[in-house]
Order: sequence, then structure tokens, then C-alpha cells
Amino acid sequence: MSILDNFAVPGQVAIVTGAGRGLGAATAVALAEAGADVLISARTAEQLEVVAEQVRATGRRAVVVPADLSDLDAVAGLAQTAFDEFGRLDTIVNNVGGTFPRAFMDTSPRFLTEAFNFNVATAHALTRAAVPLMLKSPDGQQSVVTISSMMGRTADRGYVAYGTAKAALAHWTRLAAADLAPRIRVNGIYVGSIMTSALEFVAGQPEMMNQMETRTPLGRVGDPDDIAAAVLYLASAAGKYVTGKLVEVDGGIQEPNLSLGMPDVVG
Repeated sequence: MSILDNFAVPGQVAIVTGAGRGLGAATAVALAEAGADVLISARTAEQLEVVAEQVRATGRRAVVVPADLSDLDAVAGLAQTAFDEFGRLDTIVNNVGGTFPRAFMDTSPRFLTEAFNFNVATAHALTRAAVPLMLKSPDGQQSVVTISSMMGRTADRGYVAYGTAKAALAHWTRLAAADLAPRIRVNGIYVGSIMTSALEFVAGQPEMMNQMETRTPLGRVGDPDDIAAAVLYLASAAGKYVTGKLVEVDGGIQEPNLSLGMPDVVG
């Protein structure tokens, strides 16, 4: 047996949320290429169908579930749908999330609560619904991967809602790992600056791109496949001795690499 075989997930079943584009889409295709059937969900059906065709091109099955994943009942329901469609459930990738930056005084308690719900409560709702179904699989290779952010471990102006939610998601990952060991591994990724639609506004502004790249030790913005590869490691037997950990896939940054130029608070 080759060490490379540990990165394969033949016959397994994964759910990837926020899979219509960006990190979720790349992750769904990577898991399919490694042998998994995939349920993908996001708000926009047309985007999901494009990703589903890429999954099917690998020879694996894809189930498309358009849904508003801020609805906790909807996101929890994905677990049973996947089990009903495929007969098993092995991997959950909690990718849905995100929150726009806002100045501190523009961040209402409601906005903070919504950020927490969208980034943390969604992951909890889906994982909680999935656990009883994952435990039905006998091989002990079940895993959960959460997508956090480097803003969950660093600080800059404008991220009090987003950064707080992603920090909470990271610690939820550690706590869930303790609760679900040894049967289900739970790990996460601190994601750095990745060229997805969220950074399109930066891509068209050379000065901002230069700032982001020069402040990143590896000198470039990441690619969605950089994250997908890390997810595959954590979800496969290659990561079978890893749980409760957050992997930093961020080009080596130790502090934010793009200033939003938020002004000082004045009275």
C-alpha cells in the first residue's frame, strides 16, 4: 500500500456547504476526485449545477440541494438527505459562513448575533444532525472539517463580528472534537487570503493586491485548491491521527495583510 492511498476516500459520502463557488466548490470536486460521492448545498441552484457536473465528470455522484443555509432547520436537514440518497455519511465540511466587515460603531448587537449564527450555529446544527448517521458507518473514518479564518486568530479594524464568529468556530471545533472522540474526528482550517469572489474587489485594484501579496510571506494570494487539499488531508485516512486541531493555510501570515482603512473613533 502506498502512502498516497491514505489520501483516497473511495465510496465515502461527504456534505459540503457553501459549495456553489470558491472554497466549497473546489472542496467538493477534490473529494470527488479522491473517490467520494458528494451532497452540495448553497443558495444558488445554477452555481451548484455547474459544480455537480464537475463532480460527475470524476465518475462520482452529486446531489444538489439549493437552500438558504442560514436557516438552521434547512442546514440540519442536509444530513438526512445525504444518508437517504447515498446510504451512509462520512464527512461534513462546514464551509458556509462569512460576514461583511463593518466599523465597530456600525456593528449592532443584531449584526454580531447574525454573524455568530451564520458561522457557528450552522456548523453545530448540521454536525449535530449528522452524528447519529455517521456513527452507523463501521469503519471509523468519519470526520468533520470546519472552515475558519485567520481573522479568528488575529486582529484588525472592521472585523469585530466576522473575527469573533470565526474565533468561536475555531474553539467550537476543539470542543466538538473532545465531545465526539474517538469515533468522529473534528478539525478546522484557518484560511488566509484566497482568490475567490470575496476578493474580486481587490483583484481589480493593483495597489491593494500588491499590499496583500507583499505582506504575505509566500508572496501570493492563495488558490481554492490550497484549501481543498487541506480538507482532503483532514477528511481522509492521511489525517487519521489528527483531531481538535486548526491547520493554518494562509501563506505564512501572522497579522492581517490588507488594511481596510477604518478611521479612529472620534467623540
